[in-house]
Amino acid sequence: MKAMVAVKRVIDYNVKIRVRSDGSGVETAGVKMSMNPFDEIALEEAVRLKEAGTVSEVIAVSMGASACQETLRTALAVGADRAILVETDADLQPLAVSRMLSVLAKREEVSLLFLGKQAIDDDANQTGQMAAGFLGWPQGTFLSSLKVDGTHLVVEREVDGGLESLRLAIPAVLTADLRLNEPRYASLPNIMKAKKKPLETVTPADLGVDPAPRLKVLSLAEPPARAGGIRVPDVATLVAKLHSEAKVI
Repeated sequence: MKAMVAVKRVIDYNVKIRVRSDGSGVETAGVKMSMNPFDEIALEEAVRLKEAGTVSEVIAVSMGASACQETLRTALAVGADRAILVETDADLQPLAVSRMLSVLAKREEVSLLFLGKQAIDDDANQTGQMAAGFLGWPQGTFLSSLKVDGTHLVVEREVDGGLESLRLAIPAVLTADLRLNEPRYASLPNIMKAKKKPLETVTPADLGVDPAPRLKVLSLAEPPARAGGIRVPDVATLVAKLHSEAKVI
């Protein structure tokens, strides 16, 4: 069976986010970009299944500007066999992304669709669930463990009360949480080999999907600066301040 992995190009998690001066969005000019960390975990899991002989092919998919090719080449260097870029300058939102993923999953006849549980730029946590809805496939979200048992998957997912075990029929949509695995680094030889692996470019129109955003962001603003702390001489003063200033007791 084949696996497809969605990988998103986001601002690197080490970069301090800055809002544009006009409040129209987040500043991305001259900012280091990288693969969404949760997507790295999803990709690693798909590659491990391939190495175990469970999956025959891993296809990496990204959506956005042509610069997303860099993210896809990274995925190919990690172990994906080929890549697909849905190239568009539209402001993509989870609904459009999930529609395009579902179309590609059907076109490529994949059995497993992997995603990170969320992207660190918008923290939407919606795409995997909506893609499962469009496909009509079972879904395992927030995965911390995955095993293939014949024509089914046995997964553990993280919930508020601990861990939940599920048995899913294949095909299925899976979203990765932090504890699923430890992603590998791409070696230099594999980075060189990735340059020769196939990377197909399509457009949303080719997939029959309108990527126009359904939600409009009016403005963005940075949170107000946090006031500095103070040191009090004793517990009595602390209690008095909590009562008179913080109004918590």
